[in-house]
Amino acid sequence: MPTTRHWSLGAKLMLVGVPFLLLVLLATAATLWVSWQLDGGAAAVNEAGRMRMQSYRMSLSIGTQETTQLPQQVTQFNQSLYLLKHGDPERPLFVPWDEQLQQRFSVIETDWARYHARWIAGNPEQFRELRASTTTFAADIDAFVSSIEAHIARWTALLHLLQMSMLALVILAAAILLYTGYLFVLEPVGQLKQAIEKIQAGDFQARVERTSSDEFGTLADGFNGMAEHLQSMYKNLEARVTEKTIQLQDKTERLESLYEVTALVANATSLETLAQQFAQSLARIARADGVALRWSSQGNQRHLMLAAHGLPASMVEAEQCVHSGQCHCGSGQTDNHLKVIPIRDMSPAGLPHCAQAGFETLVTIPVRLHDRVMGEVDLFFHARITLLDSERSLLEALSQHLASGMENLRLNALEKEAAVSQERHLLARELHDSIAQSLAFLKIQVQLMRDAVKTGDAIEVAKIVDEIDIGVRESYSDVRELLLHFRTRTNAEDIEPALITTLQKFEHQSGIKTSLNLQGHGLPLPPDLQIQVLHIIQEALSNVRKHARASQVWLDVQQQPLWRFEVRDDGVGFTPGGDSLDETHVGLRIMAERAQRIGAQLDVISTVGHGCSIVLSLPQPTSPLATPDPAPATEPTLAPVPAT
Repeated sequence: MPTTRHWSLGAKLMLVGVPFLLLVLLATAATLWVSWQLDGGAAAVNEAGRMRMQSYRMSLSIGTQETTQLPQQVTQFNQSLYLLKHGDPERPLFVPWDEQLQQRFSVIETDWARYHARWIAGNPEQFRELRASTTTFAADIDAFVSSIEAHIARWTALLHLLQMSMLALVILAAAILLYTGYLFVLEPVGQLKQAIEKIQAGDFQARVERTSSDEFGTLADGFNGMAEHLQSMYKNLEARVTEKTIQLQDKTERLESLYEVTALVANATSLETLAQQFAQSLARIARADGVALRWSSQGNQRHLMLAAHGLPASMVEAEQCVHSGQCHCGSGQTDNHLKVIPIRDMSPAGLPHCAQAGFETLVTIPVRLHDRVMGEVDLFFHARITLLDSERSLLEALSQHLASGMENLRLNALEKEAAVSQERHLLARELHDSIAQSLAFLKIQVQLMRDAVKTGDAIEVAKIVDEIDIGVRESYSDVRELLLHFRTRTNAEDIEPALITTLQKFEHQSGIKTSLNLQGHGLPLPPDLQIQVLHIIQEALSNVRKHARASQVWLDVQQQPLWRFEVRDDGVGFTPGGDSLDETHVGLRIMAERAQRIGAQLDVISTVGHGCSIVLSLPQPTSPLATPDPAPATEPTLAPVPAT
């Protein structure tokens, strides 16, 4: 069977253009050859003209008998003859030899030999015939030049003919190429454009006729196939749009369900509320007729019902606690996967409550966090159902959200319990270090007063009563100060408002003038660190009120490069290391313990008669919200201040 030859578009265009290209190349080569001949002939004419001029110059030298330049002129003439006869390889100079030019050049050589022998080599004494001989010699040279010019004229005519031929060839080639381009390119493109416009207008029956076997034929086949595909797609478009719409609605409902459960978990404040709201939401999301949320005990031996929705009251009451293996509820925890269980096919040994309530299908979803099973969600349906993979993944994702919420509630409860315990411990320490010591002092004074009353010593009784009055006043002041301290709140970003409030309360309570000086702009302190710093400053102010007898207190705060707090007063001061330090300055020990808790350094600088300075230096935090690690317990550093 003969094979049909298929020509591509490039092959067709090349088949049309190559002949013209070859003709143009041939014409160009011929033009160059003729131009070369013209250049060589023109150079030969110039050289022959030089010979004629040289002949006159030699005749002039011979006639005037000034023969000093004659040998050089002879040499130049011989060189010109040589160039005309053999050509010049360095430039286009050659004679277009033919028979006539050969004869004329032979005449010139004969004349030159005769001329040279008679007038140059013969040393003539008479010069009457020199002019005629020179004229005859020059005339022969002119005849030779005229023959060369005749050749040049013929070549020039040939060059013009070649140029006109090339012009005509170019015009013809352009016309043929334009027609070929229209036939092979523009017409198929126009047909394709018309078909595309019909497709854009909605006419999916538009087709392109295949008229060639080149690329446009392949393009026509591809376009027709695309049009058929579009036509078939358009016919089924409505069904596909409906299908995609249903899928989109399903995904939207899944996202809404996830958002709803996420918001429910985030806003839940108690386990009971979370469980009940989750059961209600899951019943609506899964379109279940009943939902039971069960909490597993440690070891997963018992399953307690936390919440129920849509279940009969008798069933809820009877299944408050289900033991493992007693029913299919809880069986999903053995392999940690969702299960769909037909209730009618359940083992008769299971609890009959769900079957008695008319349920046909049970779906058990384990509630697990990581690898730990925390409970189970049971969905009850009155009809037999099957779950798609998307529905299974949604229910499992919702159960994981529930597990995260339950774990967060547990962690929050533990955190609150720890905070309450820490606050109680702090309150107990404050009471022990302030009021408890005052009450112990009052207890001793009461015992002394009893002894004085028994002995009837009125002076001692009055003295002890004054001591008791001072102790009661001191205890009252301590209680008020503690109440003020416990009511002080910090700011989440800046400690300055809390410091101002503390100084205002101190000034109002003690009547001592205060001053606050802030330097620099540092990173904010975490709230828990602000609380500890405030308590240390409050304790320092309390010591000033109790012992310093000062008239003014300064609080200097430096924020960069590290946080540094300094409480200064102009009171009486004390001697570091004195015997009364542990008895009357219990606050120093309290401040040292607080500084130890936050890893800070506490320095106490004091001189008798020149006031006291408490300096608290905080360590460099690892991040803006990081609390420094506790440092080893250290006693406050006491350094004397030189008198000024």
